[in-house]
Amino acid sequence: MEKITHRDPATLYAKKVVSGKITAGKKVIRACERHLRDLEKENFDYVYLPERANIAVNFIELLPDISTGKPVKLAEFQTFIVYSLYGWYRKENTELRRFNKALTSMARKNGKSALISGIAIFEFLGGKFPKYNRQVYCTAQSREQASIVFNMVVQRLDGLLAQSEAIRDSVRKVRNEINHNPSYSVLKPLSKDTGNINGLAPTLSILDEYGAAKDNAMMEVLDSGTMLQPNVLTLIISTAYFDLNSPMYQQEYKYVDRILKEEAEDDNYFGLVYEQDEEEEIYDESMWIKSNPLLEVESLKETLLRNLRKRVNEAVAKNDLLGLVVKNFNMWKQGSENSFLPASEWEACEMDPIDIYGRDVYIGLDLSRTDDITALYFIYPLAEEKFYIDGHSFVATVGGLEAKSMRDKIDYETLIERGYATKTNLKSGFINVDQVIQYVAMMIIENELNVVAFCYDSWHIANFLSEWEKQYPDLEIPFIEVPQNYKYLSEPIKQFRFGVYERKIRHSNNPLLNIAVNNAVLKHDNNGNVILDKQKHREKIDPIVATVTAFTEAVNYEYKGMDIKQLEEYILSDDFGF
Repeated sequence: MEKITHRDPATLYAKKVVSGKITAGKKVIRACERHLRDLEKENFDYVYLPERANIAVNFIELLPDISTGKPVKLAEFQTFIVYSLYGWYRKENTELRRFNKALTSMARKNGKSALISGIAIFEFLGGKFPKYNRQVYCTAQSREQASIVFNMVVQRLDGLLAQSEAIRDSVRKVRNEINHNPSYSVLKPLSKDTGNINGLAPTLSILDEYGAAKDNAMMEVLDSGTMLQPNVLTLIISTAYFDLNSPMYQQEYKYVDRILKEEAEDDNYFGLVYEQDEEEEIYDESMWIKSNPLLEVESLKETLLRNLRKRVNEAVAKNDLLGLVVKNFNMWKQGSENSFLPASEWEACEMDPIDIYGRDVYIGLDLSRTDDITALYFIYPLAEEKFYIDGHSFVATVGGLEAKSMRDKIDYETLIERGYATKTNLKSGFINVDQVIQYVAMMIIENELNVVAFCYDSWHIANFLSEWEKQYPDLEIPFIEVPQNYKYLSEPIKQFRFGVYERKIRHSNNPLLNIAVNNAVLKHDNNGNVILDKQKHREKIDPIVATVTAFTEAVNYEYKGMDIKQLEEYILSDDFGF
């Protein structure tokens, strides 16, 4: 017998999505299944009080639209968001909300700014916990972007004040700040260029278009200020972007995906992502609602469809689909048509770490300038003509590690702590070749690796090779120079890409290698040959360069038969059996 007795708009919406009555993408279906599943849980730490969310919805629907000046009824999907955020509470203290962080993503022009401006005003005027000193911040990367939501808040709030003398007397606007006098609360825009933004204690933080953020500095400032706030809400809202190394994609988006797949448990994080499941769906109008949920509103449907059709037809005619797919259908893509690999294909090749002891191995070394990073990557042949890739990087600290992290937009400190990289031990901050030699030598000796080839670029290699010979004269290693040009690299690069599509290339989800793959683009010559390149100087591709350097030899590996490790892998794999 069905246990769910709630008839509130959010639960009804979830049922429509799960039943297929409303067409939705996989992540939205999972979010709705999560809502319904949580309603059925016994001994759950949270309680659903939809009548409280109804207060928030009624208030937001009183606010005037910035175009017409008239109140606008929320769409069903918007109602689902508000009910989720304002309907779930902690059972032990129903003053405290369940969800303290939320990620909501959808295609452009789907009413996100109107929704979050309404939430901001409700929290500013009507927040109950804390009763006093509520701090509401509309944040973004730039002052202009932060001002978009704030200006919408001001305009809608002005419309409300015109209707209510009591509210008008309680609110005061001074420059880029709104104060609610009875509760000593404040609502203001913030951005990275606002100035000193430390010392905040936000109760509601709205990170608008967080996909544009190059680092998580703003998130860190906001999170650090909430440590003593028991009822905080951090609301991330954005369309997809072109930077697959951005903190929204790498940290928030992927984490939400794991939560919705029940691979990660986090009862305090709400996630709702409206996106196309497949790129081919852009040619099927009936699927567009997956990324454009406002299509559910009949009064707006025809206008939205007409404009989307125009965008699709124009993009197809110009053979320029990238911007369309990312912004109008909310799918994360690399920012170049010449990208080395689609992120979805690379991510599909992830696997658990393997036992490397006693294996054949190909080693690739990209020895950097003395003040950059050096990449050392290992390719291990597996059963069924597959390869497993993992590696390590060495980080120079010239000018300081923090400054380098900010310049490269990579959190080196965390990666060093997690064992993916080693910081140079030289006071100069330059790369210490001895550290690289010691690391790879110990890998070979301790794991009794059979080095089939140690491949390198000739850049600054003389010192490395001479030091290796001095320190390990008895360790016989076949060193092979691999010129970094079209002639030597084009075919291995093409074979590597083909291996990824065929799931023959597997990897350990090494963050630095992932960043490099996302940054890498293909540079073509007039004969159709390719080499790896990057779009911006600061972008790092060293790990994939080292990997491809090793693959120039690994691609010719002779599978003469399976050794015992490869046989075990084959028997345990999905390929074995009837």
